[in-house]
Amino acid sequence: MKKHRKLIVITSVVLLLLLVFLPLPFFVESPGSAQPTADVISVAQRHDRHSGKFLFTTVELISATPLSMVIAVFDPFREVESRQEIMAGDNTKEYLQMQSYFMENASNNAVEAAFKKAHRKYQKDYKGIYVMSLLPKSNFKNHLQVGDIVSKIDGHRFLSSKAFIKYVKSQKVNQRVTVQYQRHGKTYHTRQRLISMNKKQRPGLGISLVDHVKIHTQPKVKIDAGDVGGPSAGLMFSLQVYSQLTQQNLTKNRIIAGTGTIDAKGKVGAIGGIDKKVYADNREHAQIFFAPNDPVTKKILKIDPHYQNNYTIAKKAAARLKTKMKIVPVKNLDDAYNYLKTHR
Repeated sequence: MKKHRKLIVITSVVLLLLLVFLPLPFFVESPGSAQPTADVISVAQRHDRHSGKFLFTTVELISATPLSMVIAVFDPFREVESRQEIMAGDNTKEYLQMQSYFMENASNNAVEAAFKKAHRKYQKDYKGIYVMSLLPKSNFKNHLQVGDIVSKIDGHRFLSSKAFIKYVKSQKVNQRVTVQYQRHGKTYHTRQRLISMNKKQRPGLGISLVDHVKIHTQPKVKIDAGDVGGPSAGLMFSLQVYSQLTQQNLTKNRIIAGTGTIDAKGKVGAIGGIDKKVYADNREHAQIFFAPNDPVTKKILKIDPHYQNNYTIAKKAAARLKTKMKIVPVKNLDDAYNYLKTHR
């Protein structure tokens, strides 16, 4: 009898441990943190000390266990995603490298958009090509890595990814080219053959790439979000930079939250997990939440008849929370700025 009880206890403990700690090939997305942008942004080496604050918000992504997946089923603000949906075939290191690039790019765009709106001068320093991914068949796969910065090819330096691609297209499949690249501040070279990128025998390195640009301003702007990655803080960063640059207290003692990518022209783009960000910002007692209001076109609805844009999802999340936080639709930086100037 005692042996039977002991076996039951041991089995129960093992099952409990598996329930809590067994890793599964899924992630659970849940509300993350809502942090003041003034804590991570300085203009002319000064942080904003006005009362009121802008918040940028994160979504927490954790490896799923049986317990966390069960919890997610009953929590409308938690969502289970497959590893493929989140990482699209990248390993963890590559995924984090991409998120780091997205944050760097979002910071550059936020600064550029703020300076443009303020009619202040700035300079763009083209660093090269940022490697985002490599095809399995690429001859550069065991040489280049996600996150490397390609600065020259065959000794030629280019001022945009378009010029880089144009040069590569002018070469031939199987032709060897020498690529100069930077990794962790050090410069390397590799010489490999170009591959055929399609049936038309278009030559290529077999990498996906984006421009790597650095913005130089006077006064100097510094954005250091630590380990936070991704592009979704762009709008809130831009509002913070513009507020300090023009010495305007746009918050007017309020807690202003929001999300959305931003490009150099100030256009705001959609992001993922906006319902979770509404939850996190409501938890921090934000009074206003800016939500990207991308147009829902017939083309989009033809592909996905159930598509809802960020603003619609945010409104539904706010209703579910029964919050007094005002959900404000925005399509660009001007929309957010004008709302703050005209509403108290």
